[in-house]
Amino acid sequence: MSDEINRRDFMKRAAISTAGAGLAISGVGATRAVAANDKIQVGVIGVGLQGSADMAEFLKQPDVEVAAVCDVYQPNLDKALKATNGKARGYKDFREVLDRKDIDAVLVATPDHWHALVTTLACKSGKDVYTEKPIANSIEEGKRMVEAARKYNRVVQVGTQWHSSAHFQRGVQLIQDGLIGKVSYVRTWNYLNLFPEGFGSPADSVAPAGLDWDTWLGPAPKVPFNWNRFGTRNLGSPLPTSTIQASPEILWSTFRYFWDYAGGWMTDWGVHLINVIQWTMKLDGPNAVVASGGKMRIQDNTQTPDTLQVTFEYPGFLATYENRLCNQHSRYGEQEYEGRDWDVLREWGIEFYGTDGTLLFDEMGLHVHPDKSQQRAGQKRVDRTLSMELKDADEGLGDHVRNFLDCVKSRQRPASDIETGHRATSACHLGNIAYRTKERIVWDVANQRLLQGGPEAKKLLSAEYREPWKLVV
Repeated sequence: MSDEINRRDFMKRAAISTAGAGLAISGVGATRAVAANDKIQVGVIGVGLQGSADMAEFLKQPDVEVAAVCDVYQPNLDKALKATNGKARGYKDFREVLDRKDIDAVLVATPDHWHALVTTLACKSGKDVYTEKPIANSIEEGKRMVEAARKYNRVVQVGTQWHSSAHFQRGVQLIQDGLIGKVSYVRTWNYLNLFPEGFGSPADSVAPAGLDWDTWLGPAPKVPFNWNRFGTRNLGSPLPTSTIQASPEILWSTFRYFWDYAGGWMTDWGVHLINVIQWTMKLDGPNAVVASGGKMRIQDNTQTPDTLQVTFEYPGFLATYENRLCNQHSRYGEQEYEGRDWDVLREWGIEFYGTDGTLLFDEMGLHVHPDKSQQRAGQKRVDRTLSMELKDADEGLGDHVRNFLDCVKSRQRPASDIETGHRATSACHLGNIAYRTKERIVWDVANQRLLQGGPEAKKLLSAEYREPWKLVV
């Protein structure tokens, strides 16, 4: 079978293999059982910015063989194949990877609007799945992914790797053990400064050589090629100098800032942040969401807001998410990080406010702050020595990959199971729905349905697929 497929063959195959029960995949559950001492044969689908980083972690594992690599952009595919030292076979059509009975598991790191289709078809073909977050571009797609994982008894790990980080595990346990008392408020944020040009406004153009643009779009609406819609950009070349902050090698997945493919910072970074809240507080989602914001200052052709404030109402506490792309100052200054480099970027944070103290996660580490009023009252001082620095290795990605592989063999649920990832992603989608409709969204967490929200909000719960693509579990 050739690694290259022509356009006519591809669309003929698509029309057949996405039309419900006529799915052209070799058979449900056909993949072999993986014994404890076996090598796990992995297929990687999507080897752009995040997919390459994930694949590197899989390649480090002694019991993994990356046997297949798939991407619709030839330069990405060539680079990934080189990383496997020629051991993997290259594909442009992900379904050819799923057709292989020798593939045990797949890593799905496509753009967000492809996650649901690839993951559900992988489950249906008997593959276990490590899928990147956000798990899908709508809540209804996420529900179908959970359904597929359960129906076909597949291990599906979501790439919220903080679940496997000792740093986050410790902080979560401290809060659950009552270190900072009763939590009434949680604040999360992403701060960056891309003012004024943002990612620029490149004109629509012809797609670059080696890219199948129509297939990249897949179930999304057909539009002309645009570099910002496509994805990875280097801050050192086509972008304005005002956005070059640390290194000319900084790369961005700019497709994330168009509604057809993703949900901006809210569903990108927000999934990590909100996931920690729901993990810590042992909840599946908010009861109500309100939001406001817009493109206040950035002048580029992206669609998602440069300034966003979302408030989530949970039982017993409130949580907020802030997205700010025109000012990177954090209220934590030199006094909080005495002796540390002030130039270190503080792009994100998660801050739990309890009745006895505050616990903060950020890129500097885990920080515990006693509440001064409690000290004056003579109550027991919260021990701030429990703070810890965040080491590069403690982000948890390697351990998260290892957890997934162990579960492929043991058939146990992974650290960040698809249900957990779906619930965190759903909360973020609700934030975007509240922003886009300017409504207060009331959510039935148990039954995953709207209790308050108009026709537009209801429409935004799902994604419309372009023919011939269909999502069938």
